[in-house]
Amino acid sequence: MRQDSGIGVLDKAVDVLYTVAEAPCGLAELCERTGLPRATAHRLAAGLEKHRLLSRDGQGRWRLGPALSELAGHVHDPLLAAGAAVLPRLREITGESVQLYRREGTWRVCVAAMEPPAGLRDTVPVGTRLPMTAGSGAKVLLAFSDAATQQAVLPTAKFTERTLAEVKRRGWAQSAAEREPGVASVSAPVRDGRGNVIAAVSVSGPIDRMGRRPGARWAADLVAASEALTRRL
Repeated sequence: MRQDSGIGVLDKAVDVLYTVAEAPCGLAELCERTGLPRATAHRLAAGLEKHRLLSRDGQGRWRLGPALSELAGHVHDPLLAAGAAVLPRLREITGESVQLYRREGTWRVCVAAMEPPAGLRDTVPVGTRLPMTAGSGAKVLLAFSDAATQQAVLPTAKFTERTLAEVKRRGWAQSAAEREPGVASVSAPVRDGRGNVIAAVSVSGPIDRMGRRPGARWAADLVAASEALTRRL
C-alpha cells in the first residue's frame, strides 16, 4: 500500500503514475482502476503527459514517459549499476527475458529488465508493479521478508508457507503459469553487503521454451547471477 503524504493532488498524481506503470490504459480504465472522477483523472494524466512523465502509445493509452528514465539516470543506485553489468550476460546465456525486482510493501517492482533480441518474450517494463501473490520473483522476495508481510500475502497467494520454506532452503524459486498463463520463470535472491535480501533476479519466458520445471534448466545460472550481483554490492 502506498503512503499518504497528506497532499491530496500529489497523492492522486502518484496514484495515476503507479496505475499506468502496472499496465498502459486509456481514460475510462484509468478512472476505473484509480477510482478518480473522469475530469480529475484526465486533468492529472494530461498534466503528467505535459511534463513527459506519461506519454501515449499507438492506441492512445497512457504509459510511463521518458522523463522518468531521465530522472532515474541522475540517481546513483548500486543495484542498478550491478544489474547493468550482470543482466546482459544472463540474457545471453538463457536467451530469455531477465528482470530485477525490489519489494515495496506487498508488491514487487521491476527496477531493471532486458529482453531477448528476437522471438516470443515475456515483457515486464521497468516500473511495473506486480502483486506478491504469484511468480518466482514474488516467492523469493516473500520468503526472505518479515512475518507480517508474509501473513498479509499468503492468504491470497498461489503458493503456501511450505513453498517459501523450500525457497529459503534451496536458494531459488520457480513458477509455471502462476503470474500469467503460458509464462514460466526462475528467480534467486540478491543480497547486500550485510547479507540482507534486497532484490530478486529473474529469467522468464514462454513455457514452451522454459518448460514447467524451469529451475531444472536455469536455476544454476540464476544463482550464479545472483551471486555476481551480490559481490558487486
